[in-house]
Amino acid sequence: MLILLAFIIVFHITSAALLFISTIDNAWWVGDNFSTDVWRMCATNTSTCMAITEEFKEYQSIQAVQAAMILSTIFCCVAFLVFILQLFRLKQGERFVLTSVIQLLSCLCVMIAASIYTDRHEELHQSYQYRVEVSKGQYGYSFVLAWIAFAFTLISGVMYLVLRKRK
Repeated sequence: MLILLAFIIVFHITSAALLFISTIDNAWWVGDNFSTDVWRMCATNTSTCMAITEEFKEYQSIQAVQAAMILSTIFCCVAFLVFILQLFRLKQGERFVLTSVIQLLSCLCVMIAASIYTDRHEELHQSYQYRVEVSKGQYGYSFVLAWIAFAFTLISGVMYLVLRKRK
């Protein structure tokens, strides 16, 4: 049981780390001389970055991705705290349903964010406010990490739903 508990804790911390990295790091859309995410666009040859503001085309979509990723990260951290509390408060044989629900909400939020970005990426990168041509890029590792975090949060949410507290 102790090994299973350690595995679940490590899996949850890995999910949270993936969410933090994919939310913060500047590599959702990359090219030869630029990298961009949901917060800013950086030109690698001049080492300058500019924030993505309301002047950008499709800024509402970017804000939706920002909000969903932040919510996902918060839900994942709250789920971990609730799991630790439930670990000491639940009676033997009860399930970690509240932890599972919160973790599945985190899963839903990261899925929404990555789906919006996937659907709107062409329109997002056609804005004339970018100083370099960003439409000729490709998905970066932060975008991939967001989808991996989706899978991890889904798996851990289901694991918490199935998990019973044992002695």
